[in-house]
Amino acid sequence: MNERQRARRPGGRSARVGAEVHQAVTDLISERGYGHFTVSEVAARAGVADSSIYRRWGNLETLLTDVALTRLNARSPMPDTGSLAGDLRTYAAQVAREITGPDGLALVRLAVALSSNGEQGLQAGEDLRAERTRQLQSMLDRARDRGEHAPDAFDVLDHILAPMYIRVLFGMVPLTPDYIDGLVDRLL
Repeated sequence: MNERQRARRPGGRSARVGAEVHQAVTDLISERGYGHFTVSEVAARAGVADSSIYRRWGNLETLLTDVALTRLNARSPMPDTGSLAGDLRTYAAQVAREITGPDGLALVRLAVALSSNGEQGLQAGEDLRAERTRQLQSMLDRARDRGEHAPDAFDVLDHILAPMYIRVLFGMVPLTPDYIDGLVDRLL
């Protein structure tokens, strides 16, 4: 096996380093909030060199975007239940569990901070929104292909996700199943 094949091996050192860096970022956001740590502090916490982070992610905002997207994709994947109502209920419940979980507030604060922190932050926030909107659109397109009437992706953001994020940001939790189902029902 040559070096190039070894570097691509899933679950190898690269995956472990990525997971350690992601956890270091999540921990630092939980402890200090966004904007109160550096790449060097992330590297030290993860036990890697600064250069490893710069080589893989380029800058802190790109790393933070990757952390947010990876967490969202792993813990709140786009469901395919066979109906739009089922997909939206499942997706909303997944998001609610994620943003009210142990690191949930840190993730919400990260998403907000990325969207409002200078030019690089604005780009990182846009990248995060664009990827999540693309994923939502795939769920909505599937529903349309089944002959269901599907709202616009931004309507899902406005009527389901935004209210949950606001409640978490302002400490208005828990997000009960009845509340989440009500958001979906009002949208549909």
